[in-house]
Amino acid sequence: MKATRGTQKVRKSALSMLLAAMMSGMAFISPAAMACDVDGKSGILPPNNMRINMFTKSLNGIDEKMFGAIIDRVSSVYAPIVAKKGGTLNVEKRWSDDTVNAFADRQGSTWSLHMFGGLARHPAVTPDAFMLVVCHELGHQLGGAPKYNAGRDWAADEGQADYWGTMKCMRRVITESPEIPAGFTNRSRLADPSIDPTVQSSCLAAHRDSADQALCLRIGMAGKSLADLFAAFGGPAPKFDTPDKSVVKVTFDAHPKSQCRLDTYFQASLCAKPYLDDTSDTDPKVGVCVASDGYKLGLRPLCWYKPGKGE
Repeated sequence: MKATRGTQKVRKSALSMLLAAMMSGMAFISPAAMACDVDGKSGILPPNNMRINMFTKSLNGIDEKMFGAIIDRVSSVYAPIVAKKGGTLNVEKRWSDDTVNAFADRQGSTWSLHMFGGLARHPAVTPDAFMLVVCHELGHQLGGAPKYNAGRDWAADEGQADYWGTMKCMRRVITESPEIPAGFTNRSRLADPSIDPTVQSSCLAAHRDSADQALCLRIGMAGKSLADLFAAFGGPAPKFDTPDKSVVKVTFDAHPKSQCRLDTYFQASLCAKPYLDDTSDTDPKVGVCVASDGYKLGLRPLCWYKPGKGE
């Protein structure tokens, strides 16, 4: 049913009231617990004092069952891939934990992702955006180069985890595993009027096959949802048609700003490189869209990535 303007205003008011309530009087989250970066200084979000408890009324459609199903869906695809690389994928499903964050770590052969219900309950997080969070954290484990500290650490840096999580993980999971809920089709996105027009035109231009176009639209909008979440913690709301024009002198390991992150998700959705083409732990040109291979779309944004020779 199409919402009336009055209904939309009520929903926006309710969302504003909930966010204000969540931000007030909440316990500080220790940054040492967050290890989206390998030094444990933050998670996928900066250290924050937001808490969203499990009794909060859902505004995004994610309940405990869907929370677990999305995580299991990603795990079912990638646990065998991790095993072939000598690791064991361990995903902690902490639905009752109020923490609004997520992180990854590695202890020996155990490759862990830590997913919290607090983040999944945030009103800005759609089910697809939550899948992208899981894929981002998995991207630290499998995303390849560039990695933290010029490749001296095990984890792919933040921009690469965003890029790989979108271009490889989300595409693979949506394509190869059962849909949630059953019966949903990507093709419905081709006629969805809520899709940003910049995403519509760009996805149709970047991909020839209608299934790939629809997947691009779906993943692009998941990236927008997640980038809006980042902006809620500081900075203006990112837009598809206002890309970050800054250029780094060296590749930036940590989290880029919200606009730069949206640019990364968007370009990754436009990259026509097959998701089955693996990335490399040492060569950032392998398995991705680079200009030297003739790609004009899908390149890693220069707001965080410094191309090397031959790119």
